[in-house]
Amino acid sequence: MSEKPYKSNNFTHKLIHTYSAALPAQTFSLIFILSASLSLQITISTNLKPQPPPPPPPPPMESTALFSTTFRPPSLHLRSRLSKPISPFKPPFLRSSPPPYPHSFTTKPLLLLKPICASATSIPQPTEPKTLHPQGAKIVPLTLSIAIGLLLRFLIPKPPDVTPQAWQLLSIFLSTIAGLVLSPLPVGAWAFVGLTTSIITKTLTFKTAFSAFTNEVIWLIVISFFFARGFVKTGLGDRIATYFVKWLGKNTLGLSYGLALSETLIAPAMPSTTARAGGVFLPIIKSLAVSGGSKPNDPSSRKLGAYLVQSQFQCAGNSSALFLTAAAQNLLCLKLAEELGLVIANPWISWFKAASLPAFVSLLLTPYILYKIYPPETKDTPDAPAMAEKRLQAMGPVTTNEWIMIGTMLLAVSLWVFGDAIGIPSVVTAMLGLSILLLLGVLEWNDCLSEKSAWDTLAWFAVLVGMAGQLTNLGIVTWMSNCVAKFLQSFSLSWPAAFGVLQAAYFFIHYMFASQTGHVGALYSAFLAMHLAAGVPAVLAALALAYNTNLFGAQTHYSSGQAAVYFGAGYVELPDVFRIGFIMACINAVIWSVVGGVWWKFLGLY
Repeated sequence: MSEKPYKSNNFTHKLIHTYSAALPAQTFSLIFILSASLSLQITISTNLKPQPPPPPPPPPMESTALFSTTFRPPSLHLRSRLSKPISPFKPPFLRSSPPPYPHSFTTKPLLLLKPICASATSIPQPTEPKTLHPQGAKIVPLTLSIAIGLLLRFLIPKPPDVTPQAWQLLSIFLSTIAGLVLSPLPVGAWAFVGLTTSIITKTLTFKTAFSAFTNEVIWLIVISFFFARGFVKTGLGDRIATYFVKWLGKNTLGLSYGLALSETLIAPAMPSTTARAGGVFLPIIKSLAVSGGSKPNDPSSRKLGAYLVQSQFQCAGNSSALFLTAAAQNLLCLKLAEELGLVIANPWISWFKAASLPAFVSLLLTPYILYKIYPPETKDTPDAPAMAEKRLQAMGPVTTNEWIMIGTMLLAVSLWVFGDAIGIPSVVTAMLGLSILLLLGVLEWNDCLSEKSAWDTLAWFAVLVGMAGQLTNLGIVTWMSNCVAKFLQSFSLSWPAAFGVLQAAYFFIHYMFASQTGHVGALYSAFLAMHLAAGVPAVLAALALAYNTNLFGAQTHYSSGQAAVYFGAGYVELPDVFRIGFIMACINAVIWSVVGGVWWKFLGLY
């Protein structure tokens, strides 16, 4: 009895039965085993995922599709009864269709094996080539900065009154200052390169080069950054400013006065203009402006935001000039004056007395002048006090950390005012205050470590102060001041005229600087020596230069840390920054010259 041919309704079985005779036994077995194992993997992985409900079955397949005369590997064109495959996964050796083969199977391999991927998302996607940015120093600023020092060292003849060591240190110092202006590297990195150069060339010994790192004033500046962080972290500065908005914010002019007076109040205990701008006042200004329909980088910015930003920006210089501890550069100025032999008795009180009248007059006039020359479109802000009240309610009652911050700052300011009488230096007062904040948990040590600007300031301040001190010791500053004094005497200038010329030059040369402290480190000692050589009274010269150091911080959008913060808010256009900066610089010069001149005469400074 003849055996009936094999019949099956299963599509796979039919294909296997049809083509099994055409394949060698080993090849057919291998394909069958691999296909079965991969089908099991697909089934398992599919069952682990929630499946959508199956769509309706497709129409029946035609017989011509089942028994095509062209051979293809069996599992490549297997069709499911579903309209879509169960899984997008394909066996590795069948991921692309090979060319059709005739009935006679050849020994040519079907397809190269590919690595098995865990999922479709793990298949590497083509990525755009990354743009390579040059690393290290900027070539052009680096070349110019070095060339300035080399030009002085080797092409300009050394004066007979100057030693070779002093001349070489001056060339390194000028290259360092040029780098601060041109920025081939970050400020701290470039200062370190200059310090290293002074040691490698044996211009300074290691001990002498690093002597300024133990300077008390520099550590006082560093600790002041930590105090400012405490004000921001506890929210105390924000609370104080919000109270002034609540009390004085019924109209735009009153709002600007409230913000200016609140900064004046917290300035002596928060010695960082940048921290006050970015951490306290700019968020409040932006909130008020947006609520009044004034948006940044938009024509509506002139409604409210532009005026408030300009007013606060211009008032910040007077707030910083009012108190010795209101800005880091103030402390540096007095330290450099001490290195020239000028010691101011009871510095905190002396500073405040001399600055009080002209600073208060400027603080009272600045918002009103800006209200006239740069007027806001919105004159009344009736909703501002209500917003401030809601903000205070959201803050809740004064927290324990805020009370600790208040007590610590009152203690610190009191010791800064009266510390000299009881023998407590200013830096020890700052160390005591920081220790209290750390012991009571208001600040953590990680807060101090993350204050990068403080440690960066320590590095490059110490380098500049150290070099400036050695230039004084080696006689460079004395030689330069004598040269300038002879030049001024050739014009038969009296000391008041020389005072005006030198102060104006010191002020407007700041257009070349992007940092108030960098300006001080580079030029304060030299200009003070020029004043002394021209016969200007010593204390008057030292304090006037220091006050100007704060006032020129609002000249441009790059003239200080707070300038960058306020300009970055997007409310003031760049031409307006330069225009208003120049106008207010001239107005401040008149106020401080006239009011200050009369007041300083009354105090006996000249």
